[in-house]
Amino acid sequence: MNPIEARFARPEPRHRVRGFVRGLLAPLPTKNCWTIAEHAGDEEPGGMQDLIGRASWDDALVRADVRDFVARRLGHPDAILVIDETGDLKKGRHTVGVQRQYSGTAGKIENCQLAVHLSYASPHGHALLDTALYLPKSWTSDPERLAEAGVPDEVGFATKPQLARRLIETAQAGGLPCRWVSGDEAYGGDPALAAALRGQRLGYVLAVACSHRLPTGLGIQRADQIATGLPDHAWQRLSAGEGAKGHRYYDWAFIALPLAADQHAGYHWLLIRRNRSTGELAFYRCWSPEPVALRHLVTVAGRRWTIEESFQAAKTELGLDQHQHRRWTAWHRWTTLVIAAHAFLAAATTLCTANAEGLIPITVNELRRLFHDLVIKPAASIAAVITWSIFRRRHQDAARTSHYERQALTEP
Repeated sequence: MNPIEARFARPEPRHRVRGFVRGLLAPLPTKNCWTIAEHAGDEEPGGMQDLIGRASWDDALVRADVRDFVARRLGHPDAILVIDETGDLKKGRHTVGVQRQYSGTAGKIENCQLAVHLSYASPHGHALLDTALYLPKSWTSDPERLAEAGVPDEVGFATKPQLARRLIETAQAGGLPCRWVSGDEAYGGDPALAAALRGQRLGYVLAVACSHRLPTGLGIQRADQIATGLPDHAWQRLSAGEGAKGHRYYDWAFIALPLAADQHAGYHWLLIRRNRSTGELAFYRCWSPEPVALRHLVTVAGRRWTIEESFQAAKTELGLDQHQHRRWTAWHRWTTLVIAAHAFLAAATTLCTANAEGLIPITVNELRRLFHDLVIKPAASIAAVITWSIFRRRHQDAARTSHYERQALTEP
C-alpha cells in the first residue's frame, strides 16, 4: 500500500483504502462495499461507499503507481504486454457501458459490460496492469445517458483495439520495460494497431483469423492457404510453456513475409500452431525490429494465456466482477483497487522461492489464502457482529417502507 497511499490526501481515505484492499483479499462469499466494510470493522458501509464513489482521488494516478510497482518487482527488458477484454454480466441498462453484446467470458451474447485490460508478463511473473472500459455506440450517442452515469465529456467512442493502443502507449510513456505485445484475433485483425506498435518499435505476436490475408511472394493469400502448402519438414515441435499438466507441446511453423509498405523497417512472419491431436490450426501475425528465432515467437504466443489466469484469479479471488456500481468513476476505482491487490499478490509470489520437494510453487490464489489467514484475518467481536445485524435489518426495514410508499402512490 505504501506506493499508492500518497494519492489519498486525507487520513480517512488513506486509512480506509487499506481496509478496502484487505477486504478484497479476504475470502468473503461476495465482495461489495457492505461486506468489505463489515470485514474492516466499520459500523456501516457509508465510508467504503464514499471511498469508491465520492472521495477525492485519481484512479489513473493509482494505476500509474501500480505500474511502477510492477516494473520494480517483475520488470524485465524482454517482458510482454498482453491485451484482452473480459465481460461482467449485469442486469438492467443503467450500469455504465452495459448492453447486450458478445462476451467471451460467457461465450455468447449477454447483457454485460466489456473492458479492455493490459497485463504484464515477464520471466519473474505476471500481473494485471491497466484497464479501459468499452462504451458501445449506444452509449456514446446518448448524451443524457452518459451524463447520468458520470462519464466525462471528453470520452467518446473508441474500438477495443484503439483502447488497447492507448493502454500500451501509457505503459510505454511510464517507462515500463517491455519488448513484445500479444493479443487475440480482435487485436491481430486491426492494421492500425499493428502499425502503431511498429512505430513504437514493439515486437508483436497477434492472433489472426484463418481468413486473414497476407502478402507473399506469390501475391495476397489467406493464412489457411499458406498453411496447406507447407511440407512436413517446415514443422517443429516446441513447448508454448508449462501448463497445469506439464509442457504444452504443439507443432509450429513460421513463414517470412515481404516487408510492409511503410516506414517501419523490420521482419514480418506468419506463425502457425498445429494441435498435435486434432490437427487444428491457429495463426499469428508477427513482427520484430530485428530477426528472432522461432522458439522466441512461440514463447511470446504461449504467454498470452497468462492474462486469462489473471482474470480468473481477479474474479474468483478478488471480486473483479462483483462490483455493484453503475457510474463511471466508481467502476474505475473498484477495478483499480482490484488491480492493485492482484499486483501485490503477483509480486509477493516471487519472494516465495524455496519450494519443498513434491510441492508446486506458491500461486497467487494460495498466497491470498495464506496472507489472509496468517496476517490480516480479523478478530470480529461479538458487539461488531450484532451491530451489523442491527444495521442490515434497519436498512431492510427502511427499504421495505419506501417500497410500500411508492406502491401506494402508483396504485389506485
